[in-house]
Amino acid sequence: MTYVVTDACIKCKYMDCVEVCPVDCFYEGENMLVINPDECIDCGLCEPECPAEAIFDECDLPEDQKQFYDINVKYSQEWPNIVEMQSPPEDADEWNGKPDKINLLEV
Repeated sequence: MTYVVTDACIKCKYMDCVEVCPVDCFYEGENMLVINPDECIDCGLCEPECPAEAIFDECDLPEDQKQFYDINVKYSQEWPNIVEMQSPPEDADEWNGKPDKINLLEV
């Protein structure tokens, strides 16, 4: 099993999760983070750290977020690995909690 970053991360991109990940399995896109499922050890440390509540255990992934498993797989192979917490976008708090942001994903 793995953890999956969902659309709640888009445009928020808080990085508290990166700070606690013991295996550095996060990858950074323009406006979202993803988890490499082959590297994730299913420790669960990242899930409670996410202020946007964007991270789910694969088994608990909401039905309307299932496509994000494939998005995490694909983009963790293309985007650069991130190992240190950085500042979120200036308008992250404005985007936090807004639903249905998939169309805003920049790839």
